[in-house]
Amino acid sequence: MKNKTLSIAYIPLMAVVITLCAWITIPFVIPFTLQSFGVYMTLRLLGGRNGTLSILLYILMGAVGLPVFSSFGAGIGYILGPTGGYLMGFLLCGLIYLLYENLRQKISSDLPFLLAGTATYYLCGTLWYMTVTAHNGDSIGILPAAAICILPYILPDMLKLLLAIRLSTKIKRTISYEQNS
Repeated sequence: MKNKTLSIAYIPLMAVVITLCAWITIPFVIPFTLQSFGVYMTLRLLGGRNGTLSILLYILMGAVGLPVFSSFGAGIGYILGPTGGYLMGFLLCGLIYLLYENLRQKISSDLPFLLAGTATYYLCGTLWYMTVTAHNGDSIGILPAAAICILPYILPDMLKLLLAIRLSTKIKRTISYEQNS
């Protein structure tokens, strides 16, 4: 019962962590945020199922109007805006991580799945950005869209991923140590 209670508490807690990470924003065409760091931490700490539920909760909080997205954005209009594809990509990233957990007996590292999740949210974000700009009358090709939506973010996202792996590993060790004491 204790673990189920903790899971119920950790899912919204990590949705708040993603929110706080999204609020740390450097303005750009697609803003630089720590949102992906929050997603990585959520998945590594909660696992695929609860992590995906936490990401879904985060998106739903924003959909109903809570200012949880970057630059304190909120609402369906934000989700349908130029960066909304990244939000759906984060959810798919969680589902990819869930696949890792189902294959954990055969594959020891979650890194390939986190990288695949990153590629997925890049793809979703870029395709959605292209769709929104085309709808606004400013059609853009895949290469210019990738130059806007992917290339500037690869190095920062890899650093966020490595930091999340390192920090979540230490947090897991600390929690495990305290539970065993």
